Amino acid sequence: MQIVHSPLHLRHDGGMELHRGELVPCYEQPARADYIRHALVEAGHALVAPRAFGPEALLGVHDAGFVEFLRTAYARWREEGRGGSMLPSGFPARGLRRDRVPTGINGAMGYYAFDAGTPIVEGTWDAALAAAQCALSAAALVAEGKRAAYALCRPPGHHAARGTYGGYCFLNNAALAAQHLRERGFGRVALLDVDYHHGNGTQDIFWERNDVLFVSIHGTPETEYPYFLGYADERGAGAGEGCTLNLPLPRGTGWDGYVAALDTALRAIADFGADALVVSLGVDTYEGDPISAFKLGQERFPQLGARLAALGLPSVLVQEGGYAVKEIGTNVAGVLGAFER
Repeated sequence: MQIVHSPLHLRHDGGMELHRGELVPCYEQPARADYIRHALVEAGHALVAPRAFGPEALLGVHDAGFVEFLRTAYARWREEGRGGSMLPSGFPARGLRRDRVPTGINGAMGYYAFDAGTPIVEGTWDAALAAAQCALSAAALVAEGKRAAYALCRPPGHHAARGTYGGYCFLNNAALAAQHLRERGFGRVALLDVDYHHGNGTQDIFWERNDVLFVSIHGTPETEYPYFLGYADERGAGAGEGCTLNLPLPRGTGWDGYVAALDTALRAIADFGADALVVSLGVDTYEGDPISAFKLGQERFPQLGARLAALGLPSVLVQEGGYAVKEIGTNVAGVLGAFER
C-alpha cells in the first residue's frame, strides 16, 4: 500500500488544551505520527512525500473565509505582540450573533473555533496544509489506479467542518480525499469514520449531498465529545436525506457490540453502491486509549482491516485519532497489513 506522509507535521505542537474542564498537555502530539511512521517502516512500507496542492484545492469542502483565517491567524496574533499558543475565550452560542465575523483576532478565533482544546501555534497552518496535501495525494494515487493508499495525516481532520475547527482538527483531510475522488470520476463515494469520536465536521460538509455517503461508528454524544452531533436520528437533509448514518455506541463497548455496528455500516456502504471508499481511520477505539472508552484489544485492528478490504473498493485510508501513543503504530500497522493481505 502506498503511504503518504510529510515531516511538516512537526511544526504543529500545541502545548496545552482544555479537556473536560481541565487544562492539560495536548493529547494530540507529534509523537503520534512518529510512532506510526516507525511501525510502518518496520513492517516494510515505503513512505512517499505528498504532492503540492495549493490552498485553492481546499475550497471544495471549506469556506474561503475560513481557510484565509487559518492561513493568517498566527501572524495576526503576533501582530498584537503575542506568542505561544492561541486558544479562544468566547463563542457565538445561542442568543449571540453568528452573522458577523469580528475583525479582532480574539473574536475571529471564537467565531471559527468550537472548542478550547485546539490550540493554534506558529507552525499550525504549515502542518495542517501538509496533512491536507497527504490526503489529496493519497486520493490522487487511487484515482490513478492504485487499489489503496494511506495518508499519515497529522493534525487529524474529521472534526473540521466547512467553516469551523476544533477537536484537534483544522482542515478535513478525509472530506478533501472524498471530494477529490468525486472530481476524478468516481460517481459515488462512501466515507466511513471509525474514530471513537463522531466526525461532526465531515457530517456538516456532506449533510445535503447524495453523492457521498457518510457513516460513523462512535461513542454516544450523550457523554462523549463532540457532544452536540452524532445521534442516530441525524440522517442528512435535502438531497442528502438518508445519506448520513450514525451508529453511536455506549462507553465500554467491546468487540461484539462494535463489530455488529461495523457490519451494519458495511452493509449500508454496499447498498449505497459506492464506487470508492474513504476511511477516517481513528484507532482511539483501543482499550488503552486515554481519552476514549471502547474496549477493543490490539488483535481487533487486523480484523477491522480485513473487513474494510472485503468491500473490494478502491480505498483511501486517512489517519485520524489515537492517543495511546506507544501503541498507535502497532494498531495502525495492524489495520493496513490486514487490508493488504
